Amino acid sequence: MRNAIEFVLNGEPRRLEAVDPTLTVLRYLRESERLVGTKEGCAEGDCGACTAVVTELDGGGLSYRAVNTCIQFLATLDGKGLITVEHLRGSNGDLHPVQQAMVDAHASQCGFCTPGFVMSLFAGLQNAVPTKRQDVDDLLAGNLCRCTGYTPIINAAAKALELPGENVFKSRETHIAGLLRKLPASESVRLESEGRCFIAPATAQELSEVLIKHPQATLLAGGTDVGLFVTKKHVQPEVLVYIGKIKALNEISAGDEGIRIGAGVTLERAWPALVALYPGMNELVRRFGAVQVRNVGTIGGNIANGSPIGDMPPALVAAGATLRLRRGGKTRDLPLEDFFLAYGKQDRLPSEFVEFVLVPRPAPNSILKVYKISKRLDQDISAVCGAFNLTFEPRTSGPAVKDARVCFGGMAGTPQRAAQCEEFLRNKPWNEATVSAAQDVLLGCYEPLSDWRATARYRNQVAGNLLRKYFLETTTRRAINLAGRGERVPYEA
Repeated sequence: MRNAIEFVLNGEPRRLEAVDPTLTVLRYLRESERLVGTKEGCAEGDCGACTAVVTELDGGGLSYRAVNTCIQFLATLDGKGLITVEHLRGSNGDLHPVQQAMVDAHASQCGFCTPGFVMSLFAGLQNAVPTKRQDVDDLLAGNLCRCTGYTPIINAAAKALELPGENVFKSRETHIAGLLRKLPASESVRLESEGRCFIAPATAQELSEVLIKHPQATLLAGGTDVGLFVTKKHVQPEVLVYIGKIKALNEISAGDEGIRIGAGVTLERAWPALVALYPGMNELVRRFGAVQVRNVGTIGGNIANGSPIGDMPPALVAAGATLRLRRGGKTRDLPLEDFFLAYGKQDRLPSEFVEFVLVPRPAPNSILKVYKISKRLDQDISAVCGAFNLTFEPRTSGPAVKDARVCFGGMAGTPQRAAQCEEFLRNKPWNEATVSAAQDVLLGCYEPLSDWRATARYRNQVAGNLLRKYFLETTTRRAINLAGRGERVPYEA
């Protein structure tokens, strides 16, 4: 294992030893490199003032990902590049066209948040994000401004995204790509500092061996949770094991049974694969978090963290997903719903880790829809997340429910299926009377808590209303609308 990390910062190579395992990229930039254009606003990946862009080799060029540097650990940059706002200006001091668009649109007041907006727009330009208003809103959802009404920033974004991005940064891209090719990115890394260590295995086998040796180690994928443990709770893990280098855990593969999504696959990468099978997951993944969060947050991390308000588990449970767990050379599979035992407790042995999640192909004539209820539309944690996956069959009197999988987050100490409601729905006609009665049954399925996000009464009422919403969205008179698939299946006799 190497005892140093190597990365490229603004077109210059860096090699660092004895790095603090939980030193954030933001602190390193400001305190060591004196690159103070990147700001600290919230220290929890919410406001976007700290946004910078991570680059990696992608074929003959580079990929560009906007990230929140306040919760990303410096050691995870090994083998990658990082671009900050200081690197956008030309060699003669001219502003980058994205920066110039912000100036021309008068899109800055106090200026504190401006570098973060610029870097999000820069990544959007490099990734050819369209200029439609919804695309602009999605691109900038992870950047907050406390001064403006956002209109000048949106105007600047629309102008900036029309620029020929492939030409603006081409010479520097070629230079950075050349430096990245020289880095030993595939090698495993071990850093030690003040009695704590950061380990980045290069293979799943090596990860298994590390975890057998360090069963109490903290596993790190995207850091959207672990980063908060450090910045908000001031936790300092003794051993931090990073899975981002392991190719096998960062792959998506399709087969007859469905798709396998490695535990290290980010939400942004998993999004198209999930929606190809289940169009009803599209809005959930879009609202899972901002671009900066989806670019690093992983499927496996969202599951293994075990939060009762994690957004992906209800949808995946409703789809019938299964987990592959591994400890040493042994593996076991279990339905995802059985992984969650109680609040803060999962069916995962010491030294065991999530290898992948298998998302099965949908059953014929089934419709999955997921609804997220939160105080804010974007960048917020669910108060209630409801996932419904019903399979229908034709009858002379109209469609009936052949099977039902209903799962909620935020209604119990774990993501939990509504077993009594599912049983009630099976073999019932899919009509107003059935849904009304099922809403009453659903009231007895959960005993939610009241907290600052929502009261127990509100959660119960919303759960029933979401079932009705599903009914309204899936039916038109006597036809079942297979939403998002371009199909309509009439259930006439």
